[in-house]
Amino acid sequence: MTAHLSNGAAVNGNTSNGTFSGVSLQDLPKTNVFTSKLPPDPKYKTPSDSHNAPRKDLGPRMVKGALYTFVRPEETSEPELLGVSPAALRDIGLSPGEENTSDFKALVAGNKIYWDPSTEEGVYPWAQCYGGYQFGSWASQLGDGRAISLFESTNPSTKTRYEIQLKGAGQTPYSRFADGKAVLRSSIREFIVSEALNALGIPSTRALSLTLAPESRVRREKIEPGAIVTRFAQSWLRIGTFDLLRARGDRNLTRTLATYVAENVYQGWESLPAYLPSPTEPNSSSTTTILNPPRSIPPTTTEGPPPVSENRFARLYREIVRRNALTVAKWQAYAFTNGVLNTDNTSLLGLSLDFGPFAFLDDFDPSYTPNHDDHALRYSYRNQPSIIWWNLVRLGESLGELIGAGPLVDDPQFINQGVAKENAPDLIARAESVIERAGAEYKSVFLEEYTRLMRLRFGFLTPQPQDFNTTFSEALDIMEAHSLDFHHFFRRLSSVRLAELDTLEQRQDIASRFFHAEGVTSGTESAARERIAKWLEQWRQRIHQDWDNNEEERIEAMKTVNPNFIPRSWVLDEVIQRVEKGGERDVIGQVMAMALRPFEESWGGEREQEKRWCGDVPRGGRGMMCSCSS
Repeated sequence: MTAHLSNGAAVNGNTSNGTFSGVSLQDLPKTNVFTSKLPPDPKYKTPSDSHNAPRKDLGPRMVKGALYTFVRPEETSEPELLGVSPAALRDIGLSPGEENTSDFKALVAGNKIYWDPSTEEGVYPWAQCYGGYQFGSWASQLGDGRAISLFESTNPSTKTRYEIQLKGAGQTPYSRFADGKAVLRSSIREFIVSEALNALGIPSTRALSLTLAPESRVRREKIEPGAIVTRFAQSWLRIGTFDLLRARGDRNLTRTLATYVAENVYQGWESLPAYLPSPTEPNSSSTTTILNPPRSIPPTTTEGPPPVSENRFARLYREIVRRNALTVAKWQAYAFTNGVLNTDNTSLLGLSLDFGPFAFLDDFDPSYTPNHDDHALRYSYRNQPSIIWWNLVRLGESLGELIGAGPLVDDPQFINQGVAKENAPDLIARAESVIERAGAEYKSVFLEEYTRLMRLRFGFLTPQPQDFNTTFSEALDIMEAHSLDFHHFFRRLSSVRLAELDTLEQRQDIASRFFHAEGVTSGTESAARERIAKWLEQWRQRIHQDWDNNEEERIEAMKTVNPNFIPRSWVLDEVIQRVEKGGERDVIGQVMAMALRPFEESWGGEREQEKRWCGDVPRGGRGMMCSCSS
């Protein structure tokens, strides 16, 4: 099986006036770098081994010494394409209108693969093998229990490679006791939120299409209609992939996988961050350096003083740490709560991944979790930064031998025989030091990115030392104390003019713009008006300092970072009901259009519906929770 192919077609880019307009599905370049470079399930070593096996034999079992199993999707009867993301179509490199072709509809329903059994040419689908810690406890082998990757595609214009995957495509060896299916309600949620996060600038896996499987009746708490989401990402590897290798003591495969991640998921070893001196060392790192560290370090180079010297695997670990810190900062700045942050849901690329009981906050409540099974609030909004760090420590433990080896990491004896007894103390000390320093780096990167985003959201141009405590924290405290809507606060603040804040009476009057339609729901109205008015005076002075009299420019700038539309739980619940119970179809495209352009004032759809979805959250729809069942 070839690792690189384009179906024999010349990709000319279909350019019009020099602008790339996409290619057909047939002409889209397809590869299988993942399966060509990493070890397969020993039971099905080749695509033919898997293809010739009865589909029912490809179900749950333990898989060792492998990172994936070749497995084809189960066929879907009478599929109905419910929705396609135009942005996803563009970013993959497909032509507008390609979604209307029979090839596209068959592919996203799991009824077409790009592999020819007669010639054994093409790319055969696969499911990944990984483990993970779930709610803090080791869960052993997990894996892609209902996700099957079809191929890797490369956008002919951007050269970005994505792994295209079907979720809900049938059983795999990693399905455990499940059926390999996905229900329509959770599929609608993932389809919308994947694209919404990307549109907000939050790193995320993406969603290309949503397909109804009308003949598939899926048993969860009740019998529900099935569906398939076609999703894509530059990599679906996660911390849980390393977790399983560590649990099984597979040090050779750990090294192989880490090398693959650096060379094929990232842009090579030299793309990783250089050693950063701590504040107590000479030439310590500045804020600018922490956010944008030097790179281009040769892979064989070890940096830093001996007790904390970093080899290339330490640099890889730090890059994964940094990527996740940036993403969590964006979650917190936009009040996105994942709901299930197990290590098997934590991306090695720092992508928002595997959407189950997620939600955006409505009223600002830091202890909120959308997962009604999370009784201890482990995955609450407040806890997300610390939980992701907990997961990253698990990754550090999996890579501990490699990062602890320092300059000896390429020594033949270390590679072939492991850690020599006399070297063990130094190795352990170095690994612990690298992880500890990475923790400080995680905190620094997180705080710098979170502060940067919040500064933009509040409309500030320049950083000021007092911003965090006097502006950010006080505003969040006000929202929490009076149960104010997080997203409406920022969007409505964007339109407040300084001339409206000259007097105390004006500021107290403006305060009501941040209330719910029914008024203040926590605390007294007078207390809320007084506290908001005091905060608005501080904000007014700060805005005047940065913008002088450029009011229109400031309002426009704030509206480009403070969304008008957020796919809240109550909106998604309404869409689900209208599709499932009412048989509507257009509503999916309507909510997707808003999700893809969240900062606009209108979207050209039904105006009253758009206003309602952007307006006050119904009291019964605030702080909704759901289960992991999907």
